Amino acid sequence: MFYQLLKYVLLGPLLRLLFRPRIEGLEHVPEQGAAIVAGNHLSFSDHFLMPVVLKRRITFLAKQEYFTGPGLKGRLTAAFFRSAGQIPVDRSGKEAGRAAIREGLGVLARGELLGIYPEGTRSHDGRLYKGKVGVAVMALTAGVPVIPCAMVGTFEIQPPGKVVPKVKRVTIRFGAPLDFSRFAGMEQEKTVVRAVTDEIMYEILALSGQDYVDDYAAKVKAAETEQAGHGGKFPWRRR
Repeated sequence: MFYQLLKYVLLGPLLRLLFRPRIEGLEHVPEQGAAIVAGNHLSFSDHFLMPVVLKRRITFLAKQEYFTGPGLKGRLTAAFFRSAGQIPVDRSGKEAGRAAIREGLGVLARGELLGIYPEGTRSHDGRLYKGKVGVAVMALTAGVPVIPCAMVGTFEIQPPGKVVPKVKRVTIRFGAPLDFSRFAGMEQEKTVVRAVTDEIMYEILALSGQDYVDDYAAKVKAAETEQAGHGGKFPWRRR
């Protein structure tokens, strides 16, 4: 009930009025049945803008930090995500990844739409990063199509660290469903899930037009943070 209230009464009309999203390829999202919507992740605003334009309800695997933040802001954020039916995911360690996959498969087993950001975190510089294989494992295990999605312009309105977004038009593109039935039963094969994930990321890249980095976003961000802490230099690299 709260999800519907947000979408059609409280938040949805306001977001449509302010950001006037251009919607392309919405016909590719199935009207019924389980499917995964896999998108790039540029902004906190992505969590709200994509669900607003979809006709169906979508459940996202959201990082656990949204549910455990301190202070009044943390409690309000947690209450919002819980009320909207989003699922907290612990992103630390392999067991945490398995738990996320179990939660996602539960959503798909109910015939619902599952939203996931294969990069695992927001892009800190607007580029598209290497995808994690969880999306492929879920697609192959559940035998469902993957609809690639590109958020265009959300980094410009609200990059990481910016609290209040700019009022500017954005574009949301959905690509044709990707069918991976040819790999049925191969979700334990590392080379297969890597290839499937890369295919998904390629389709997102084609829709978004971003620059691509063949490395994980969290790893690159950590390295850049460490480099900044050394004044932009690593003395031992010169040796």
